[in-house]
Amino acid sequence: MKQAGIVFLLSLSLTGCMTDQTGTTYSASEARQMQTVLFGTVAESRLVKLEGTQGEVGTLAGAAVGGITGSSIGGQRESAIAAVAGAVAGGVLGSMAEKKITAKQGVELTVRLDDGSYVSVVQQVDPAVNFASGDKVKILTQGSTSRVVKVQ
Repeated sequence: MKQAGIVFLLSLSLTGCMTDQTGTTYSASEARQMQTVLFGTVAESRLVKLEGTQGEVGTLAGAAVGGITGSSIGGQRESAIAAVAGAVAGGVLGSMAEKKITAKQGVELTVRLDDGSYVSVVQQVDPAVNFASGDKVKILTQGSTSRVVKVQ
């Protein structure tokens, strides 16, 4: 029961680390900042996979679960060895789990700009927005961050 609670807390903490990278989501620091706007037409769109993060949260939580699990094995000496082994294995598995849990579906959009040149932007799929060849779009760029949104 204790282990199930720890696994639940791990998954809850990992979902808190996820950020939305769709074309319609902005961070608080992006608000009230000027953006460059380019207009064009979608030439091609294809689904891609956005890799998840591998941070300390998954590693530490996995290590904690593995250490607790390992410490309940055998006598005093064996449980100490099992706790260390469990912590190491749990840390590796927790890191892998974090990467899998935080992975997202992306879309690569190739846009023919109004001046005839082409650019490509990858962003997270927004279930409310489907891009198709021929769609009129605008590309909003602020610093090194660009997003594609449909022209309304």
